[in-house]
Amino acid sequence: MSYKDQERSRCCFREWMQLQDANLEELVGAKAAAATENDLRLLVAKNVQLYENYSAQRTALAKKDASSIFCARWCSSFESTFLWIGGCRPSMAVRLLYTLSGMELEFHLNEFLRGLTIEVNGLTAHQMALVNDLHLRIMREEDTLSSRVASLQEDIADRPFVPMSRNREALDSDELKSAMAVYEESLARITEQADGLRLEMLRELVKILSPVQAVDYLVAAKQLQLSLHEWCSRRDRPLGGE
Repeated sequence: MSYKDQERSRCCFREWMQLQDANLEELVGAKAAAATENDLRLLVAKNVQLYENYSAQRTALAKKDASSIFCARWCSSFESTFLWIGGCRPSMAVRLLYTLSGMELEFHLNEFLRGLTIEVNGLTAHQMALVNDLHLRIMREEDTLSSRVASLQEDIADRPFVPMSRNREALDSDELKSAMAVYEESLARITEQADGLRLEMLRELVKILSPVQAVDYLVAAKQLQLSLHEWCSRRDRPLGGE
């Protein structure tokens, strides 16, 4: 890993946020112009494809700079407290959808799953059942990845890292360098899988939603990400953050 690798990772994120801003304007404009359902469907597909491209870029960068991607060094310190393996938890996408639907999670979900035909802001009982199944499956996969991260972190205390606690000269040992390379490779794989899970959640969620609902969701998700990043960055500036 080099300074140039870190800068590439930082630039990738900045370009992505700029693209998010432009996409947000396009989505809002399509809604305001009363675009056809087919046009909205194409716009949703475009946004999913752009996220696929971004995930592919991150995967390539993680092979050279896994720790920067994993820790999201380009984010403010406060924003980093919200992150999970270099980004948002995939399951947060469903929580946002529930919030947008104006519903309390457990209370209303039970009513939907009884097969009632009522709608909540356009979401049908069938859609809610599909969203619930997706949510549970994604959370299980999140737990699996979180356990892998915990195991990887615990390995730090195992050999060949133990000699570092006895002798600082061990910092230059070939064995330690080799172990750190393996650690970085593991971080890169886990980060790639986390990004894959985020992408899977997005793909599956927009399939469940109608084109109009999907556009509404994407507008809210992008606005939330952009606003949170800006707010956290402003908060950190008086503290000397970026």
